[in-house]
Amino acid sequence: MPYEASGRAEQKLRTRSALVAAARALVAQGATPSVAEVADAASISRATAYRYFPSQRQLLAAAHPETAATSMLGEDPPEDPAARLDRVVQAFTALIVRTEQQQRTMLRLSLAEDGTERVGLPLRQGRAITWITEAFEPVREQLTDDGVRALALAVRSAIGIEALVWLTDIGGLTREQAVESMRWSAQALLQAALSRGAPGVEVGAKAR
Repeated sequence: MPYEASGRAEQKLRTRSALVAAARALVAQGATPSVAEVADAASISRATAYRYFPSQRQLLAAAHPETAATSMLGEDPPEDPAARLDRVVQAFTALIVRTEQQQRTMLRLSLAEDGTERVGLPLRQGRAITWITEAFEPVREQLTDDGVRALALAVRSAIGIEALVWLTDIGGLTREQAVESMRWSAQALLQAALSRGAPGVEVGAKAR
């Protein structure tokens, strides 16, 4: 049972929230803070902070931008798959740009050598795949379940923090240009899948 779930739940929730908020603020400034540094910033004793977050990784994972959303289509989503996809991509890339420092920190952690510690990190959970997949529901029968999955993976590879880092740090684009490039890539992948089939999936294969 997590420490904050046992007794005095409201007070412990406030303490946990204060630690997470302090961690997010420090990460947004470009730091990769330790549990002790976050405790000091939140004016909470280090011993207490370690009861909530025994390791830096656990704390930074909790401080990752909100990923509890079940959809990025918003209200009254369109039926056109291209419009649906663009809505999701715009919402997702806006989140990435808005929380870029936190995203970069999590990317660094996700590339760490210890595979056992990488498993629980937000970037390893595939939440964005669910959001992207929802955009393709109107063409699921045409693409098949396997095709939708393959296409969602391809789109995710083109629009995440990894793509933003490459386009800005290596490609030299502004963030606005990078977002437009990611939107263009997502649409190009969708059109290719609709005309030629999703990558690695036989055209005309029946859905399972």
